[in-house]
Amino acid sequence: MADTISPRLATIVEALPLSPGMRVLEIGCGPGVAARAVLRRIGTGQVLAIDRSPKAIALAIAGSATELASNRLEFRCVSIEDFVLSNGEQPYDLAFAIRVGVLDGRHPAKGRMALDRLRQVLVKNGRVFIDGGNPLKEVPLDVV
Repeated sequence: MADTISPRLATIVEALPLSPGMRVLEIGCGPGVAARAVLRRIGTGQVLAIDRSPKAIALAIAGSATELASNRLEFRCVSIEDFVLSNGEQPYDLAFAIRVGVLDGRHPAKGRMALDRLRQVLVKNGRVFIDGGNPLKEVPLDVV
């Protein structure tokens, strides 16, 4: 069964600079619609989708049986401020977030913590995108 993806979400996913084989981190994945759409775009790549809500993660897992079976999609219940790579886990090439308050300026202190975590979990020159641009804007990680 194909996901029903809103036009806004489809536009955002299409605007992400994705390429086959990438490792992508979605922050605030909700029910996993964007994570599954990204997975379809990156071929043999991998997506880790995180959300602070146990209910959102349960919905995402429930809607992703095929993708989870491929071992290329994973969901974790954790906030970006608390996210760390597991032992042996490789860093991510790109991260994106849609409607996530800690990255859109609504919570400056937690936002600084989130950016610190992203610097730790992304590859050198890794990129972060949030909604709010046309349709995306890039969040610079080199700001101190």
